[in-house]
Amino acid sequence: MKPLLTALCGAIAAVALFAIMGLTLFDVAGRKLLSESIPGSLELTELLMVAVIFAGLPLVSMRSEHIVFDTFDHLMPRFLRRSQRRVMDGACALLLAGLAYALWIKGGQMSEYGDTTAQLKLPLGPFVHAMGALCGVTALVHVALAIKPAQLHPPSAAEPAPADDKQASGA
Repeated sequence: MKPLLTALCGAIAAVALFAIMGLTLFDVAGRKLLSESIPGSLELTELLMVAVIFAGLPLVSMRSEHIVFDTFDHLMPRFLRRSQRRVMDGACALLLAGLAYALWIKGGQMSEYGDTTAQLKLPLGPFVHAMGALCGVTALVHVALAIKPAQLHPPSAAEPAPADDKQASGA
């Protein structure tokens, strides 16, 4: 399941980021060369940023690459660091599940009311539903991190990764 999630979320984020890059290139070129910008380019960029951010959220959580405050972690015993990590993953799972629920409800309301973007009139409900779904996926990632054995977690700064055999042998 992990490789599928990584591939899917990575592809969504990569395609959205590439689309932002292309949209920006053509929008700026159009403004400079033709004195015309792409209609709705700001709206499209905002919606694509939603895709980049929320598709990247499960990836960042899965790899434990989020911002952490670990200044004093080296002073704590290993069992306490592991317990702290499980508690924080559990808290993140609960908060993200709550956010996913709230976004799903809000997406339904927006779809029901017919909310759209100002210029292009794109429906906003599906984007908010996608945000909620990806928050739910991230919540499940944190549940998995909270219950899996500590030795399978990506290492933190306080617990350096063991040296790779190839690097240790100089190969």
